[in-house]
Amino acid sequence: MADGSNVTTTGASRTGFPPRSARPRRRCGEPWLAAVAGAFTLAQLVLVRPDLGLGWDETVYVSQVSGQVPAAFFSAPRARGISLLVAPIASWSDSTALLRVYLAVLSGLGLYFALRVWRAHVMPRVLALAGALFASLWVTLFYGPQAMPNYWVAVGALVAVGCFVRVRENARDRAAWWGVFAGTALMAWMRPMDAVYVLLPLLALAVALRRPRLLGVLVAGLLAGAGEWVIEAYLSYGGLAQRLSDASRIQGGLGWHLAVVDQLRSLGGRTLCRPCTGSAPNPVVSLWWFALPVLAALGAVTAVRVRRALPVLLPLACAVTAAVPYLFLIGYAAPRFLLPAYALLALPVAHGLAHLVNAPTRGSARTVAVSLVAACLAAHLAVQYVVLEHTVRSSAANHDNWSRTASALHTLGVRPPCLLSGHEAVPIAFYTGCGSAQTDGHDTSTTAAALARAAHRTSLAVLAQPGDRPPAYARTWSMERAGALHAYVAPFVRQGR
Repeated sequence: MADGSNVTTTGASRTGFPPRSARPRRRCGEPWLAAVAGAFTLAQLVLVRPDLGLGWDETVYVSQVSGQVPAAFFSAPRARGISLLVAPIASWSDSTALLRVYLAVLSGLGLYFALRVWRAHVMPRVLALAGALFASLWVTLFYGPQAMPNYWVAVGALVAVGCFVRVRENARDRAAWWGVFAGTALMAWMRPMDAVYVLLPLLALAVALRRPRLLGVLVAGLLAGAGEWVIEAYLSYGGLAQRLSDASRIQGGLGWHLAVVDQLRSLGGRTLCRPCTGSAPNPVVSLWWFALPVLAALGAVTAVRVRRALPVLLPLACAVTAAVPYLFLIGYAAPRFLLPAYALLALPVAHGLAHLVNAPTRGSARTVAVSLVAACLAAHLAVQYVVLEHTVRSSAANHDNWSRTASALHTLGVRPPCLLSGHEAVPIAFYTGCGSAQTDGHDTSTTAAALARAAHRTSLAVLAQPGDRPPAYARTWSMERAGALHAYVAPFVRQGR
């Protein structure tokens, strides 16, 4: 009869867990992780392309540190982590291509180090599979090279949860303690509220296990990352409670909103689904989304059976709490919101796939299982590529429209230093080199009276869609075509031409 410990070790290996005796010194998986991270970076540069212009939110974040354009209004929900991340490039260069390459390389390195945290708890090939599953999603590839915070919350989540598991099993692992702090701080630096939701299971477990030091490190990481956001709340937003209230209002009022269907509609490549109307994408496009919970549950059951529950159940729990606000608490959807959940779910899903492939079966049955899994993964990659190509093409068209409008405004005499207001003024102002100011909406930063006064001393234009009436203060101004929009140009501009 086989020894019980040997049976457990064999079972663990088959389902993606290294033997317990091998975990402390395991390094053989490094090339696998490096290959996944390198392929991820290369795929971004080839498929998303460095020449893709900046999106609306990107222009807000980049303008905060840019030396070429005025800073756009920074609304209450936003945090400055991503602005500081891009500052080494954006502070001295206006090259979008250079910024994209910088972020693509940085995101590949981030993925590598985030996966590396887990190498003592997951077999190299299974860990590489988890990384590949996450990195091959169209939403991951699309947002990896973008000046947006969601991908970096996902990286921080992988680091924080992985190091928490390491600390739980070996309290003398000093690097893991620092990893818990750094991963938590990175999340809070990028999106403070997302960090809180991701960390809920870790905070609860630290309390339940009576680990005050671990709880303290988690709280310290939150404070270190979100400290600037909290201080800024008191300096510029009327206090923390007011900033949270404003953030909730801008997001449509946090409360019970069933956004599951909205997220489903966004899977076809809609970067923002607000309002989220229209039909859901082809079932082939969203099939992977429904497979996630099934495969994650299979991975969790397998982990429990071989008594390695923590490295699978903990990321699964954190993925659930990370997804809850975006599935049930806001009234719109954007696929990037779920990136942290996808990153954490990749681990139990990879274990589930490993179980399907490595389950002890007869030769022919195993061959069928391997072939089926391989065929499904190949189809999945094809679908992700098609959606990514559609998303990149659609985004590029929008950015080109903004660029053409900016060129038309330059021709009309609206040149820096200048100010834009009205329809899509925030991104168009960035492309034009102007500041932006709005009298209503989420980016309200001034009044109509203040803009009317500014028109006498500033190169100012109000943008409107054809058929829309301009604000009262601009109705006597000259109306000109600016790309697909109408531009109501202040008399000061005409005098200076």
